[in-house]
Order: sequence, then C-alpha cells, then structure tokens
Amino acid sequence: MVSAQEVKSLRDRTGASMMQCKKALEESSGDFKKAIAIMQKSGSKVADKKCGRSVSEGYIGSYIHSNGKVGVLVELNCETDFVAKNEDFRELSHDLAMHIAATNPSYINYDQIDTEEIKKKKEELTAEVQKENKPADIAVKIVEGKVKKHFDEVCLMTQQFVKNTDKTVEQIIVEKIAKLGENIKINKFVRFEI
Repeated sequence: MVSAQEVKSLRDRTGASMMQCKKALEESSGDFKKAIAIMQKSGSKVADKKCGRSVSEGYIGSYIHSNGKVGVLVELNCETDFVAKNEDFRELSHDLAMHIAATNPSYINYDQIDTEEIKKKKEELTAEVQKENKPADIAVKIVEGKVKKHFDEVCLMTQQFVKNTDKTVEQIIVEKIAKLGENIKINKFVRFEI
C-alpha cells in the first residue's frame, strides 16, 4: 500500500496529478525512480495521441539576457485558451526563449532544413573523412553520424535543454503535453543579438 505522503512527495517532484502518482507508485511497488520512469513512458504515449490535434491558441514567451544584448520571442501554441493562461505553459515558453537565447538554433526541427543544405554538409564531411583513409563502409557511417550530430545541434527540438541537459527540448515538451493534457507546438521564434 502506498501512503498519501509518498504520493504527495512524488507529485511535488513531478508535477503530475495525484492519481498518476499513486498509480505509478503502486505499479513500481513504492520505488520512486521506477515510478518516474513509468510516468515518463505513459506521458510519451499520451503525447503521441495528442500530436495530431490542432493548436490554435498559445502564448508568446520572451527572454532578454541580463546584458540587454540578446533577446528572444517564441510563439508556443496549444489547443485551448485555458492552457495558454496556465502558469506551467507560460513558464515553458519563457524557458524555451531562454534556451534559444543561449543556444541560437537555426531551425525548429529537421523538416525546415533545405535538402540542398543537408547535401552540402554531407559532401563537406565526406571530403573531411576521406582524408583519414578509413574503409568505405566505416567512412559512410562516420559521415552519417557527423551529419546527424551537426543538425541535432542546430535544430531546436533535438538540442539538449539548457536547464536539464539530460533531456532534449522535444522531451521537455512531451512531458508538458502529458502534464497539461493538450498538444503543444513551437510555431516560430525570433532571436535578436547586438
């Protein structure tokens, strides 16, 4: 049997509902780490179900660095006005703006990258790897890995989140989708720098 104090403690750590916390603790026999893993897994399933839903509401988050030389506006969309006014949602938009200020991504995700740019990068990295005289099959894998790493670093969704480098921006958004119960998408962002 799981105590109310354990449920409350897990809720304080995760922000999930009392029922989700209780269910996860019961399923994990009171093990907090396993309960969190269970909640993350179920959160991903919830997010997958909500992914295709329309997002016509939202909030424009902002961040201006303390030196006044870097600023970001980010349009974060959700399904309802209720969630757009939610403190967690607004905090997420601010955190994303701060992340963008720090990392300066070029794109939101891979879909925005021009195929010509990918092709050029691949050719550039292939020429680099060929100088190392690696066997052809190994060279191809090295180039693929380097191309992926490069575009992971310039796409917002695949970047390591600055406030928690154990997770990507996409994982942070999936967690909020599970918590708030609505689809959430970054529509666009603008970064200014002097």
